[in-house]
Amino acid sequence: MKRLTLALLTLLVLGATASAVLAQQPAAPPSSAAPAAPASPAPAGSKIDRGDTAWMLSASALVLLMTAPGLALFYGGMVRQKNALATLMQSFIIMAIISIQWVLWGYSLAFGPDKGGIIGGLEWIGLRGVGPEPFDAYSKTIPHTAFMLFQMMFAIITPALITGAFAERKKFSAFLLFTLLWATLVYDPLAHWVWGDGGWLKKLGALDFAGGTVVHISSGISALVCAIVLGRRRGYGHQPMQPHNLPMTVMGAGLLWFGWFGFNAGSALEANGLAASAFLATNTGASAAALGWMFTEWATRGKPTVLGAASGAVAGLVAITPASGFVGPLSSIVIGAVAGALCYTACNLKSRFGYDDSLDVVDVHGVGGTWGALATGLFASKAINDAGADGLFFGNPGQLWTQVIAVVSTIALAVVLTWVILKVVDALVGLRVSDEDEAAGLDLSQHSETAYALGGGQYGEFSSATGPFADAMRAAEAKPRPSMSH
Repeated sequence: MKRLTLALLTLLVLGATASAVLAQQPAAPPSSAAPAAPASPAPAGSKIDRGDTAWMLSASALVLLMTAPGLALFYGGMVRQKNALATLMQSFIIMAIISIQWVLWGYSLAFGPDKGGIIGGLEWIGLRGVGPEPFDAYSKTIPHTAFMLFQMMFAIITPALITGAFAERKKFSAFLLFTLLWATLVYDPLAHWVWGDGGWLKKLGALDFAGGTVVHISSGISALVCAIVLGRRRGYGHQPMQPHNLPMTVMGAGLLWFGWFGFNAGSALEANGLAASAFLATNTGASAAALGWMFTEWATRGKPTVLGAASGAVAGLVAITPASGFVGPLSSIVIGAVAGALCYTACNLKSRFGYDDSLDVVDVHGVGGTWGALATGLFASKAINDAGADGLFFGNPGQLWTQVIAVVSTIALAVVLTWVILKVVDALVGLRVSDEDEAAGLDLSQHSETAYALGGGQYGEFSSATGPFADAMRAAEAKPRPSMSH
């Protein structure tokens, strides 16, 4: 643990040092032998638009809100009480570690000068050359820095989504190392493929307005690999593992819905009609999916559940994400309704396959993201966005095939590299906590804290556990608590 902490800090410090040194060096003059310049000047006539800039900074804040508190509360309420703080911590600390990674090298790898359509170069390491002026390839009316910040928020939430698959059993040290490696080796190259200037999927014509492939399929498929490699939770299938605080989960779902307007509408990169159209599609898709999940559950189980409605809304937000800037409201209803029913069905089939995806990341983000990416190839219309393409239902069957290629290539990248990263992390620090630590709960075993100091005592969860952590918990419960009166 100490070695990992030292290694991570050393890596970040060295990266910051190297970036600072490079940032002070003048850019190489363009020549046939020199690498691409860090940034090209804004084209003639390009000018910062204050309205667009204000909107993009606001959208960036909305997307950051999706990770914490949104996702943190959504996931935190679904785990057992003894793991609540650890789950909140994962979403919270990802905001810190990916923010630094993105500044040092992540943004350069994802959006830097193209290297063969596969990855961005390191010319922008430490944000060298990323300044307040527009950059034509990405930000014609907003500062390049504003575009970088908006994309940072996507890089933050994507690995946070994966944490729901290995909730309640992964070492915190392993989580930190996995997050840093996964962001660098999976997210950054994939973002370049789909959104980077020169990325091969972008040149192929794949449509992904706000992250169906880059965010949701990548995280959902990686979550499946994590669930399989880590194995089931202790007692899974034999002990009850109900959510400990559903009101927290519903609050998180509401914050996700709210923040998602920045996620999708912000991807227009301007305060314009396309942003309004994406905003409408986002709300419509989420609403249809919440109803689709609720009515499907009602028909099959006899009663609708609050958790089901919240999960359905998130599934709809996932599915409409890649299509939000290319489809109208009626298409959004179809995409959302199908997503709600489809993701609900996928959740019910999970037990047949035997893997333990703790918080249904695979079924909501993997299945929902895949459906959304393919649905974009069905429902996309140039009448909504003339910079896009028509889909199958608007006379262009080739677009559906392009979307299939994007989906398959995303799955292949996520499966292979996630498996490799997990094996490397396991060899270095180990992936899972011990059975004793898992029984005690990650709050206590990984952070020496408990989520609820007053009321809702933890003793019952540790009464049959053995070992120093369980003993410490029982001792803590037995101590008289100080009065809170003044």
